[in-house]
Amino acid sequence: MKQSQTDRRKLLRSSLAAAAIVAPGALARPASAQSPKTRKVIYRKGEKASPETILSAAIQYGDLLFVSGAGAHDPATHKVVEGPFQNQVKQCLENIKTVLEAAGSSLNHVLKCLVFLTDISKFGEMNAIYHQYFPTEPPARSTVAVKDLPGDSPVEIECIAYVP
Repeated sequence: MKQSQTDRRKLLRSSLAAAAIVAPGALARPASAQSPKTRKVIYRKGEKASPETILSAAIQYGDLLFVSGAGAHDPATHKVVEGPFQNQVKQCLENIKTVLEAAGSSLNHVLKCLVFLTDISKFGEMNAIYHQYFPTEPPARSTVAVKDLPGDSPVEIECIAYVP
């Protein structure tokens, strides 16, 4: 046991020493060398902050944009769009697109999506529409099945993008 602890300590010391030799200062940069980052709330067109607001459409931090989950709700009526499931997936992606554009970004700048489905058997139908919005070099993505979503939406999508 004592030999094992000694070996781990030697390995740790040599690893830290090697890191300091290979990349001095890589672990800590002076504050003046770091780019200033600010947090900015993104609003949809015509949307204003209010005391009742419980979430932001998106938050921009530096060049990164964190877009809240968008359900299949029509922005005018706030009801789930009618028609087949594929119409609802389109609405989610259109809602995401609107927020991205409000921030000066686009679907071409999406890095990662997270898709929530209340019926995982609809995975193929979701993919067919998703592929129309991301036809080449699609972003990283996770898809999870959930029991329910707010407002009875059968699908919700959130994403992380960058602002060029």
